[in-house]
Amino acid sequence: MRAVIGILFALLVLLQYRLWVGEGSLAEVHNLKEEIVTQQQELEQLRQRNRALAAEVQDLKHGLDAIEERARSELGMIRKGETFYQIIEPEKKPKE
Repeated sequence: MRAVIGILFALLVLLQYRLWVGEGSLAEVHNLKEEIVTQQQELEQLRQRNRALAAEVQDLKHGLDAIEERARSELGMIRKGETFYQIIEPEKKPKE
């Protein structure tokens, strides 16, 4: 009888160990669920970024306004007949 109780107790300890610490434990499952949530949030951010980039590509393919805006802001281009004025702020001398 003692041997049966000892075997059952050992089996209980083994199963409890696996439940709390081993592979597929509750802690591991919890960590994996948190990782899934984090990756889903990152995926949604990347999807939003992709949508914004796709919209920008569409604008550049079909709209001259977007191309003109880019040329003005990034390349400093101006239209024919426009006058370009550049305002330079005087350097501030550091106080000694």
